[in-house]
Order: sequence, then structure tokens, then C-alpha cells
Amino acid sequence: MDAASTISSEKNRIASRSPFEEVGPRPYLPSLRTSPKNPSSRNYGDRFIPYRSSMDFDMAYYLLTESRKEKEKQNTAAASRSSEVYRKLLDEYLLKNRTRILSFKSKPPEPAESILQEVCSRMARQRRYIPLSSEKTLYVPELIDDYYLNLLDWGSSNVLSIALWNTAYLWNASNESTSKLVTVDEDSGPVTSVCWAPDGQHIAIGLNSSDILLWDSTSGRILRTLRGVHQSRVGSLAWNNNILSTGGLDGKIVNNDVRKSSHVVHTYRGHQQEVCGLRWSDSGQKLASGGNDNLLHIWDVSMATSNAATGQRQWLHKFEDHMAAVKALAWCPFQSNMLASGGGRNDRCTKFWNTHTGACLGSIDTGSQVCSLLWNKNERELLSSHGSTQNQLTLWRYPSMVKIAELSGHTSRVLFMAQSPDGCTVASAAGDETLRFWNVFGDPEAAKLAAKKSNSGPFSSFNYIR
Repeated sequence: MDAASTISSEKNRIASRSPFEEVGPRPYLPSLRTSPKNPSSRNYGDRFIPYRSSMDFDMAYYLLTESRKEKEKQNTAAASRSSEVYRKLLDEYLLKNRTRILSFKSKPPEPAESILQEVCSRMARQRRYIPLSSEKTLYVPELIDDYYLNLLDWGSSNVLSIALWNTAYLWNASNESTSKLVTVDEDSGPVTSVCWAPDGQHIAIGLNSSDILLWDSTSGRILRTLRGVHQSRVGSLAWNNNILSTGGLDGKIVNNDVRKSSHVVHTYRGHQQEVCGLRWSDSGQKLASGGNDNLLHIWDVSMATSNAATGQRQWLHKFEDHMAAVKALAWCPFQSNMLASGGGRNDRCTKFWNTHTGACLGSIDTGSQVCSLLWNKNERELLSSHGSTQNQLTLWRYPSMVKIAELSGHTSRVLFMAQSPDGCTVASAAGDETLRFWNVFGDPEAAKLAAKKSNSGPFSSFNYIR
């Protein structure tokens, strides 16, 4: 029987089968190929029906994708190794092992830890304890109660000088010893100003007779007397290396080179009355002068003389804003071109000046006569001493000029202030004939290791006040 007749008979048999009849084994159907590739092989059909219950799809997915992921990891690792090798070659041959191609003048941002430490440090400084009473009080009789004089100075060798009528005394802060430097005669005295040279060894002393004495404090001998500089008392002094500037009741300011026999090198004329305040800037380029004529002048050493015959120079700035005598002067330690000035009883103001542009940066009414000004060397703070009615020392925060503390104890106007070399302790002398020491600007580490001070205080020849 051929294949066509077989298929026809099978179709007829299936068509005649009743519904729901049990299906027996599938009959053999020969291949429809007319010319099979392998005639000897048996062919059971051209369709495969899978048995899904025996298949694991999770395993199949894993087998299909795992090899691809492994290849991607290998490719990534290889690319990373290649990038590292490339970077090293670039550093070695092109960048010469430099860490940055561009270099900036400003520092890179600090890490968060450093910023946090700085904030904590600032908060600790703001919370520092400021004693409101003096640590030590000394009786200093015959201290002249004169607003226009400058009778107190603290040298770089930690020795304090103070003038009591005709005598200049030295107090060594390291060992609290006291010595008398010089007593002038009645015709020359009293002493009207004292000022240490930058070396802390030599000291200038201005007299009522217009003479200026130069002393060596170490050997205790006089080195030179400058005469004929002024026509009357010398109430203000200021050093600029080997140049000693002197201000007198005659309104003149004279620069004296103490190394030369003809010591007068420059003369500044701008005040009509007594020069009561003199301060050189830290750079030594500018001199500030205040007078009883309510004027404040800024002089620049680089400016040419306006009169070649007399050597007189023209001021850089002339400020007329104060309404009383200008004695208190202080150059800012953190902004070199800024000056603070204080006015007398009819002014009561502290003003701040930009000495480069001549602009007034600000002014505050302190409520009383400003006698002296001192900047804190470590913080943005300013200390001022005052006259009536409270005769106090006031600590201000700059630039807000908020009062931080008021130090009271003096019963008369606080005429003079001087700052220790470490910048922490301030000495103040007042018309009540007392010298007080204040720990207002902080406590240095060296002071914590110092021995406890004895009850026998300095100025042993005077009564010691607790």
C-alpha cells in the first residue's frame, strides 16, 4: 500500500470515531520526505511538545545570564587596570608627578574637622573669663594728673617705666623688682613723657624744660641729651627704629636721628597747640599726631618736604572731626592702614580712620572723656580708658563696638595705659595715684607656670595696696 492510500484510510477511521472515545496509541505515520538524507534512519515526526512541569526556569535564566555578567566584570576590571596604568604614565611623563595642573594662591577649603575645631576655638575665646577687678594695685604718689602728658610705657624687655614728678622709675615685671632710673632737678622737671625704644633697653625721657634725655636702662647711664628741639615741655614721644619723634607744647613735631650729631632730620608743622599724642604705624611709614587744637594729622615719610630750608613736610591727611583734644591714638594690628582715635571731654568719641583714603570708617560716643586706647593683639577688640563720670576701662568688640566688659576700680580719670609685651596684661595709671594691672586680653600659657606672687609687691618704697 502506498503512502497516499494509507493516509486516506486513517482519516476515514478518525472521522468515524465517536465523541469522548479513549484515544489509543498514536499510529505510525511515515515521513513525507520523498528522498530522506539517511534512508536507513527511522523518523517519528517533525514536532516536539515539551513537558513544562519538569523544567527549571530559574536555573535556565542563571545559566543564560551568568556568563554575560562574568564577562562584564572582567571587562570592567581590565578597563580599571588600564586607566590606572594610564594615570601613572601621565603623572610620570607629562605632569612630572605634580598633584595639580593649576596652582592657586588661595588655600584649598579646609576639611570639615578643621572648620569645626576653629568654630569651637572661637566660641571658647568668646566665652573667656575677663576679671572685672585688677589683679594688682600699687600706690604711686606724685603722679601728675595732666591729660596732655604721657607718663607710662611698657618696653619689649618686660620692664614698665613710670614718671612720678621729677623721677622716672623702672619696674621689672619678670621679677617684680623696682629701681629708680633718674631724678631731674627742679629747674628741668617735672618729667612730662617717657617712651621705650624698640630694643627694650634704651628709653627717652621728655622734660618740662624742653630737653630730651636718652638713657641706657641696662647700664643705668645717660647716653645723650637733646636740647633746643622745642621751646617748651615735651609731652609726647614715639620711636621709629633709630628715629625719635617728639611733640611739644609749641605745636611742633620733630624727627630726631639719635645716631647723628645734628639729630634733627624733619619737622612737621600742622598743630597750633600742644601735641599730646604721637604714634608710628607698625610699618614705620606713617605717623599719627593729635593735638589740643582738636586736630588729627597723618604724616607720610615718603612725602617730599614742602620747605627745603627748614625740612618741613606736608601732612598726608588732616582730620577735623573731633570736638576736643586728641590724645588717644592706636594703630590697628590686623588692618595696617586703620587708626583709632579718641577725643577729650567735649568730644567723648572714638573714631576709626582709613589712613590710605582718608575716610572715617565709624564713630561711637563713649559717654566720657577718652584718655587712652589699646588694641588686643590676638582678637578684634579695643580697650579704652575714660575720665568722669565712671573713670572706667571699657572693652569693645570691633567692628560692632558692643561692650564686652567694663573694668572699674579707679576713682579718678584713667589717664595712661600700657600693654605688656605678650599683649595680655594692661597697666593703667590714674589721677587717684594708683597703678593697676588688669588681665583683660587673656592669660598666656607662660603665666600659668609662673610661681605664685609674694605679698611684698613692687615699688617696695611705697605702700602696697591689695
